[in-house]
Amino acid sequence: MTIVVTGATGHFGRLAVEALLRRGVPAGQIVAVGRGVEKIKDLADQGVVVRKASYDDPQSLRAAFAGADRLLFVSGSEVGQRVAQHRNVIAAAKDAGISKIAYTSAPHADTSSMILAGEHLATERALAESGIPSVFLRNSWYLENYDLKGALEHGLYGAAGKGKLSIATRADLAEAAAAAIAADGFDQQVYELGGEGVTLTELAAEVSRQSGRDVTYTDLSPEKFTEFLVSVGLPEQFAAVLADSDKNAAAGALYTGTEDLQKLLGRPVTPLGDAVRAALV
Repeated sequence: MTIVVTGATGHFGRLAVEALLRRGVPAGQIVAVGRGVEKIKDLADQGVVVRKASYDDPQSLRAAFAGADRLLFVSGSEVGQRVAQHRNVIAAAKDAGISKIAYTSAPHADTSSMILAGEHLATERALAESGIPSVFLRNSWYLENYDLKGALEHGLYGAAGKGKLSIATRADLAEAAAAAIAADGFDQQVYELGGEGVTLTELAAEVSRQSGRDVTYTDLSPEKFTEFLVSVGLPEQFAAVLADSDKNAAAGALYTGTEDLQKLLGRPVTPLGDAVRAALV
């Protein structure tokens, strides 16, 4: 059984490849696909098959997927372009005869009003239409989305109010993705994946506990949060998308509970305190 991992040159995809290796999947049965393959030369040195491909290049995807059985489909990062890119991936998977796909989606993609969820829902629908058996891994927010070291100096800012977010480490979510695509015992089509539910005020308090520094959370309106993100260097369109996510998080859009993540991991999620402590090192 050969497993392809797309986006393997990014943080999540690389962690997923490493998780597959830890699970005992032979390196020669893992195909790590990405654009900047020089970043994963060390994986190639371990025997992982490395192939260069882009979501914008259907021919490169078909070549990368040739001979594979399963696909861990890590969603693209280019907001606004992902639907077309993802359709390229699905078409290439169908041409290659892929028998199972696990796709990294967004929390509650079928009911969420988050701007970010729209492209993920369109992808889930395209996967369903393809006829390829697919699993939707609806990942909540990564802890790594937050600059916790920077928060030691400037505090945390957002627009999530008192909404609880099921924040998880990227490593936990990548390990769960590896389990979902490699194991045969998981038969849910949808997994709502997240860690401990905390407000951003509680996250700031945990950063304070782990660092011994006074860290506070400042809650802004979505408009003011957009302005803040632009002021620290984010493009305005992307800043508005992130502020929209926080606005929806205030109403529970990023809360999933831990049950599904623990099911795939076969263990408890990494405790928030441990994750924050590691992030501050």
